[in-house]
Amino acid sequence: MSDIFTYRVHLEHEIPIVAAHIRPQGKESMLGTTDEDIFAGLSLATADVGGPHIDPRAFRDALGCFTTGVAVVTAKTRNDRPIGVTVNSFSSLSLDPPLVLWSLSCHSATYSSFIEASHFAVHVLCEGQEHLCRQFARSGIDRFGGVELGEGLGGVPVVPEVAALFECRSLYRYWGGDHVIFIGRVDRCTRWPERRPLVFHQGQMKRLVE
Repeated sequence: MSDIFTYRVHLEHEIPIVAAHIRPQGKESMLGTTDEDIFAGLSLATADVGGPHIDPRAFRDALGCFTTGVAVVTAKTRNDRPIGVTVNSFSSLSLDPPLVLWSLSCHSATYSSFIEASHFAVHVLCEGQEHLCRQFARSGIDRFGGVELGEGLGGVPVVPEVAALFECRSLYRYWGGDHVIFIGRVDRCTRWPERRPLVFHQGQMKRLVE
């Protein structure tokens, strides 16, 4: 039987959720707030930051030198429809309280649904799950097709047999250029030490070599 390590986080004080939803100007959010309410207090990283022009291709190539893992983030819509996307922007943020972050393109088809979701789950993919990385990155398909799902905290769909799983309450959303940054409080995390994580480097999936 595989060794499974599960951690359930108990906080002495609840952290209030920031009702800050990014949305196109002129549209009301599900909370009925105004544009002024939405952007008040947000860190707008694109607010005339200035600086020299950098070639986008060169910028992407340079970023590709930073090796990351590969993750699939899932949530559910208000109609209980599962949504998911492949990311490599996942990162730890804080140990106390336990916080993580990830980012999503504002042009993603799942953008609005993730903005509204109260919970999300981050799955760290392992070797042999390259097909899941590609499947959750494709558009115009059923990304959950053929995937046997479980149910996590908040009713979020959970993908099985990953290297690690972080089940989170969505706390904050910040606008950063052409992406939105999601910060979540980790309410439960599980890892399977015998599973080796999938690695992403220079635009390609690779495997760890000891």
